[in-house]
Amino acid sequence: MPKLKTKSGCKKRFRFTATGKVVASQAGKRHGMRKRTNRFIRNARGTTIMDESDTHRIVQYMPYGNSK
Repeated sequence: MPKLKTKSGCKKRFRFTATGKVVASQAGKRHGMRKRTNRFIRNARGTTIMDESDTHRIVQYMPYGNSK
């Protein structure tokens, strides 16, 4: 079998934890900060664990990045 290719955009945006969960940056922080509340901006710092319903798509894009 040939090697599977990893999506280049996916490997730049996501990474896996040791237990196989997907870590992603917080959404909604690119532009339009004036209309966001200070509470939203404060809570959207850093990274977050992606929901399980979206994780399967990232696992397909990164066949060798998943530690499970």
